[in-house]
Amino acid sequence: MTRIRTVTHGEYEILQVLLDSDLIANALVDLKYQMVPENDEVAEKRWASSVASVAQYMQNMSERRLHRLPKNHPRYKEKSA
Repeated sequence: MTRIRTVTHGEYEILQVLLDSDLIANALVDLKYQMVPENDEVAEKRWASSVASVAQYMQNMSERRLHRLPKNHPRYKEKSA
């Protein structure tokens, strides 16, 4: 990994860790048990939609930073018009 070059570079790397983290996944499992009673299909559907929405939001945030990564970063991508 290269040294952090910009705040945006740092934001991108943080988002990647959050999206890939087992710690976050375990914390979400714990939260789900608190918020979704057993056999509650409505709560289960709301939970699944919430998780998908937040994951998509974080993925979009990450993708919007690709063109601002250092040019030698493996995920760097030029900004499209």
